[in-house]
Amino acid sequence: MRTQVAIIGSGPSGLLLGQLLTNAGIDNVILERQTRDYVLGRIRAGVLEEGTTHMLDEAGAGERMRRQGLPHEGFDLTFNGRRHNIHLHELTGKRVMVYGQTEVTRDLMDKRLSTGGVTVYEAAHVEPHDFDGANPYVTYEKDGVTHRLDCDFIAGCDGFHGASRKAVEGKGLEIFERVYPFGWLGIVADVPPVHHELIYANHPRGFALCSMRSPTRSRYYVQCTLEDKVEEWSDDRFWDELRRRLPPETAETMTTGPSIEKSIAPLRSFVAEPMRFGRLFLVGDAAHIVPPTGAKGLNLAASDVRYLFDGLREHYAEKSDAGIDVYSQKALSRVWKAERFSAWMTSTMHRFDDTGPFGQRIQEAELDYLVHSQAASASLAENYVGLPY
Repeated sequence: MRTQVAIIGSGPSGLLLGQLLTNAGIDNVILERQTRDYVLGRIRAGVLEEGTTHMLDEAGAGERMRRQGLPHEGFDLTFNGRRHNIHLHELTGKRVMVYGQTEVTRDLMDKRLSTGGVTVYEAAHVEPHDFDGANPYVTYEKDGVTHRLDCDFIAGCDGFHGASRKAVEGKGLEIFERVYPFGWLGIVADVPPVHHELIYANHPRGFALCSMRSPTRSRYYVQCTLEDKVEEWSDDRFWDELRRRLPPETAETMTTGPSIEKSIAPLRSFVAEPMRFGRLFLVGDAAHIVPPTGAKGLNLAASDVRYLFDGLREHYAEKSDAGIDVYSQKALSRVWKAERFSAWMTSTMHRFDDTGPFGQRIQEAELDYLVHSQAASASLAENYVGLPY
């Protein structure tokens, strides 16, 4: 089998790239090692920058998001028992959209199906080959049979543990990483959100986040240790801990209920560079991970897709490689700015045991400055809504 672009991974970045290519008349095939239902079962990011929503519209997959998504004009910061609003729209003229990654994935899958795009699910042992030369190809196994997919380019959209980055290890890949000494214990519950916008809480007991997926489904997190186990956290224990980390008037209005999903996620900052190796391109989590504090993971993957799609379209339409030649440089410039912001948000909002009471006071001073300085608030808002592509 032959295609123009082989895409490894059917998460949001692979699906978005595939749909944009399909719309532009560029043939592509997506290889996914999991089943469709497994991919749709992953509950992850939920805050979309305007650039990401515009790309979903461009792909023809934004209709349901526009109907069901929740536009947010700001979010709240809490510390010292008080809430302070950061009004994103007043500060930047932009908003964010709360719409779950699962729904983004479903919309893109449905669009791909309706436009005849090819996705091979349960493709085992996917491996890129000869991407340093002019004739790359990808091998995979399906139903016990080995297949070969010849192509012009390979897009590695297969996440942190995927085959794409493993294929370029030892080929000049450089890794930058910070692993944080805590995780996020998160739950999903079919209860109305405690507030119509997100609440980020700094508290001596640790960070907390109040988010949502819809007007009737809430997503909540509390900072926990890396030694914590999910089974040690009953729903009652979680709700009690979350209330302790919120201002009393907020905690009193919270509706609780049984969790439908509960998990612990470690936090890390990670960048692999460069993001291009001959005719293989790393995209999204294959190249970078951010702590979720700044809501940048899915949005960074979308900006990678923007740069790569523009370069591939230029290659096929204009016979120019100028765009793909600068893909890594342009993508990494935006990646590192988002890494900086996410690391700063994480260090400002979380409790670090090694900093003690002094560190807590420094955090509170930083937050007090943020909410009382228009310049500081504007800088926070500018990064939160997303820097320009």
